[in-house]
Amino acid sequence: MFRYLSRDWLAAVGDEVARSDEVREASNGHRFGVTQVVTDGPEGDTTYHLDVADGAVAFGPGPARTEDVRLVQDWDTAVAVATGMVNAQEAFLRGRITLVGDQGRLVDAQPLFAVLDKVLGPVREATSYA
Repeated sequence: MFRYLSRDWLAAVGDEVARSDEVREASNGHRFGVTQVVTDGPEGDTTYHLDVADGAVAFGPGPARTEDVRLVQDWDTAVAVATGMVNAQEAFLRGRITLVGDQGRLVDAQPLFAVLDKVLGPVREATSYA
């Protein structure tokens, strides 16, 4: 069992992303870096990234190498989105997620995010959000 946003959880997600041919294929034609910051969590603030470079995808702790988008949200919002209790777009519209940068890159990469969601199912099932 992984605690959401712990170092072990970040490593497990990074491993799944790194070994997925499906993620690499879906990332073709995309180049962007996303940094996520979750504040006020059980282990303090957590910063992690997704770097996509036309077939190469990396996920891990710390900010993106080239940050095109930064998302900031508190722990409760992150958990609600991760567990499906709140839709991410709804949280953004209600001001619970702050987005800085090129939102269009995220919109263009929706097929990649759908693949990531599918590939990360096993990690999600082994995650504790308490």
